Amino acid sequence: MADVYRWRLAPDGLATRRQLRALGLRPGGQDVVAEVHRPRRRRGPLVAYLYRIEHAMPVRPMTPGRTAALAAAMLARRTCPNCRADVGYCIPRSLGMCVPCHDTPAPTEGDRRVLA
Repeated sequence: MADVYRWRLAPDGLATRRQLRALGLRPGGQDVVAEVHRPRRRRGPLVAYLYRIEHAMPVRPMTPGRTAALAAAMLARRTCPNCRADVGYCIPRSLGMCVPCHDTPAPTEGDRRVLA
């Protein structure tokens, strides 16, 4: 069982994943050493897991393959499936398409005109 500390009362030498990342470190396979609980009024406490800084390892550097894969994934998130344009921002999952495509009404059967 890991030690449990209240919010802002954890001893020095312990850090969360985010704090380790800010230091250029990663947990490196070590187990959780302690937990920090931040109480909330109407719900259960927020829990953060702590790791020992001295056992943390440096973050692995980005390789060219990982950089290319990340760029491709971000391009896919920015490409509208409706108009196939790179809109420059991540497409909201709630809309499923870019905002201009979502805001443009779809043509209905009555809107079509037959040209003779």
